[in-house]
Amino acid sequence: MAAKKKNFETQLKRLQTIVESLENGELALEKSVALYKEGMTLSKECRTQLENARNEIRLFTEEGEVPFEEETSAGAGEDQVK
Repeated sequence: MAAKKKNFETQLKRLQTIVESLENGELALEKSVALYKEGMTLSKECRTQLENARNEIRLFTEEGEVPFEEETSAGAGEDQVK
């Protein structure tokens, strides 16, 4: 099944490209407005995806699941931090 929405990382990268283009200030007004609208849409979609991820994590932790940081055994993470 093909995903209808682009993944978060792809959307964020496109949003960063749009911001850079707008900050450059060398675009025609019409192009700037179109990119601004696209950027605002992407920003809203990214915020929604982040909020959904937060809610999902909150749901797991409220049900007694172990948070991600505590899944490794004691001392295992120390070797990876070097």
